[in-house]
Amino acid sequence: MKNRIFTTLLLSTVLALPLFAQQTNSNSSAQSADRDHTDFWDGDEPGLAWLVLHPFASKGYVQRHVQPIQDQVKELDELTASNSKMIRDVDARAQQGIQLASTKTNLADEHTLEAANKAQMAQQRATAVDTRLSAVETMVGNIDQYKSAPQTEIRFRPGQTGLSKQAKDALDEIATPLKGQHGYVIEVKGFSSGQGQAAIANSRKIADSVVRYLVSNHEIPAYRIYVIGMGNARVAKRTSGTRVEISLLKNGLEQTAKQ
Repeated sequence: MKNRIFTTLLLSTVLALPLFAQQTNSNSSAQSADRDHTDFWDGDEPGLAWLVLHPFASKGYVQRHVQPIQDQVKELDELTASNSKMIRDVDARAQQGIQLASTKTNLADEHTLEAANKAQMAQQRATAVDTRLSAVETMVGNIDQYKSAPQTEIRFRPGQTGLSKQAKDALDEIATPLKGQHGYVIEVKGFSSGQGQAAIANSRKIADSVVRYLVSNHEIPAYRIYVIGMGNARVAKRTSGTRVEISLLKNGLEQTAKQ
């Protein structure tokens, strides 16, 4: 009985050893396969055989190496877009600057033309002023160059201060041609017999009667009439007595003004 049990245990041991060895080899092979699989995906350069054996697992490797490139491409696209926008902005500002410069140039040309026209007008006015100035100088030079016309004498009876018809006709003959004219003066001198203040006052009265007639009836400006009373002056015998002498003095001012 004991021999049979011993034989059975021995036989079982002999049969179990190969199975244990085979299981150990299987575990070693599995661990080696797992390690090789991990080493393959952790590496940077998988072999062709592994790519064939693991076609779907290679996407992670590709994604891991492609992602930096995609990021760089995206960054490059953004930089290109930014540069394009900057170029467009610079071009727009340049075009605006060119347009503004062109507008200012045209405006400057208009101002230059306007200034040239004004300068030409100023030159024409200066020439006209020079011409007028020459005429004025000629007129001023002729102001004091009065020429005496024939003298008219009006006589008065003693005590008379009013004008007779004959005296008025003589004054009309002098004043009528002067209507609308310039450049003349009328000198009125009154003479009275006697001496002293009474004679001077009387000569003034008869001279004033002549002035009033010229101003009232012929509208001779009063500033063109000069009155002198000479009651106590010594005169020649042939010109003695109460009288008024009217002298018309004219210069070249009227003729120059008409030119």
